[in-house]
Amino acid sequence: MVRTQIQLTEAQAVSLKKMAQRYHVSVAELIRRGVDHLLASGSLADPDQCKRKALSAAGRFASGRSDISKNHDAYLAEDLAE
Repeated sequence: MVRTQIQLTEAQAVSLKKMAQRYHVSVAELIRRGVDHLLASGSLADPDQCKRKALSAAGRFASGRSDISKNHDAYLAEDLAE
């Protein structure tokens, strides 16, 4: 292993610590996995391409519910809790 030093934002550090606890791994292991993922993909995601992809998916699916725009946060929290 090669030791290196990085700087994270406060929000990144807090989120990584929480995720590390949840998955019972170290923050360093999460960072190594993230680097592996980035290297395997071969490139950074192009923000414009991501936006186009997201916009092309908008409206293509039906939930069968008429109140999604009003209660989307509650539905998302419910689905993520499962």
